[in-house]
Amino acid sequence: MALPLLLVPSDPLTPRLPDPHFRREADAADGAGLDVAVIDHDAILAGDVPAAVRRVLRSDAPRPAWYRGWMLPAAAYALLATALEAKGVRLLTNPDAYRTAHELPGWYDRFTSLTPATVWSPWGPGRLPTAADVGPLVEALGGGPGVVKDYMKSRKHEWYEACYIPELTDVAGATRVVARMVELQEDALAGGIVVRAFEQFEADAGGRSREVRVWWVEGAAVLTTAHPDAVSADAEPVPGEVYDAVGASVQALGAPFVTTDVAPRTDGAWRVIEVGDGQVSELPAGQDLAPLLGALSAVRVTP
Repeated sequence: MALPLLLVPSDPLTPRLPDPHFRREADAADGAGLDVAVIDHDAILAGDVPAAVRRVLRSDAPRPAWYRGWMLPAAAYALLATALEAKGVRLLTNPDAYRTAHELPGWYDRFTSLTPATVWSPWGPGRLPTAADVGPLVEALGGGPGVVKDYMKSRKHEWYEACYIPELTDVAGATRVVARMVELQEDALAGGIVVRAFEQFEADAGGRSREVRVWWVEGAAVLTTAHPDAVSADAEPVPGEVYDAVGASVQALGAPFVTTDVAPRTDGAWRVIEVGDGQVSELPAGQDLAPLLGALSAVRVTP
């Protein structure tokens, strides 16, 4: 079977070229012998998926592919997969696997012992939750602080306004924060409301948790990087037993390309903060791409 095709977003101003944000990855993939094709991310979000894949050449033999680009809602990713299938191109991460790794309800059960306690409820944009909605949801977490997000993202840059809940038993206060998150997310609200117990993590020089991103391909850790938002470009050393524990959960998850963000809590225990689909996870600027591209190019069999 041929090497996987790498699909990256096109440049909105020069559609035949990769988006500048992903051009270095596209150039490195080309240098490693992988074929690269561009797709129109804006057209995907607009629902015109055939137009989005018009620059992807039709393949007579089944052609495996990876996507490396901007985040996509799970429903849009499924439409993209269908449009590519019509051209003989099959994403190595199928739509079910993408949703499983990309949305918290998909991965949480495999990581329960490694990540903060969490509850969630399906929710759509356009209606603000009330205390009658939030109270029963957060009750299962007991007392103490919490954080709120949707199935994919938080409003961490509006920390006290739309992310951090000082006390979960204060239902009125929790409702204000949850409702503000829903309001700010607008139509981008993904899946529903997620509330997580707050855990205190060790901080780096910039006051952020000492977060590390581990990249997994077919259940194996192939790259460890600093978190893209970290002050330091150097990844925090991760103990071997953390790789073992997190790796077991990644393998149980079954998605072929996954990232896990891990960090040490103030008591020294390493915890999983977030899990994501590796195709839409951010790499630190200037990161050596060879280990990741080598692992992705070695995958030949479509799950």
